[in-house]
Amino acid sequence: MNDLRPGTAEARFADIIWENEPLTSSELAKKSEEVLGWKKTTSFTVLKRLCNKGIFRNNKGTVTSLISRKDYISEQSAEFVEQNFNGSLPAFVAAFTSQKKLSADEIRELHEMIDKYGEE
Repeated sequence: MNDLRPGTAEARFADIIWENEPLTSSELAKKSEEVLGWKKTTSFTVLKRLCNKGIFRNNKGTVTSLISRKDYISEQSAEFVEQNFNGSLPAFVAAFTSQKKLSADEIRELHEMIDKYGEE
């Protein structure tokens, strides 16, 4: 997918949609005013931008997602590892753990993930 990354404010706006969908564009504008302090025009502009990125759809005033929050985060994570670590998950883990030691629970979780998702 091409440049799905929204900025911080856009990410908070996207969360409003994911948490409340389906919702009307008017409801979305009202919620974004309450949560973000945005005017209606700002909400509609950002919604259009996120729709153009293929994350959401505004069909006759009803806003829904085209990609789930979980899938969006997964796509972003994979893109980050690809761009910054040449696609190497071990290189990412090595960089991450050079600054932060893993707890016993985190190590156990990683082992479980490797067992579950690793190639047989």
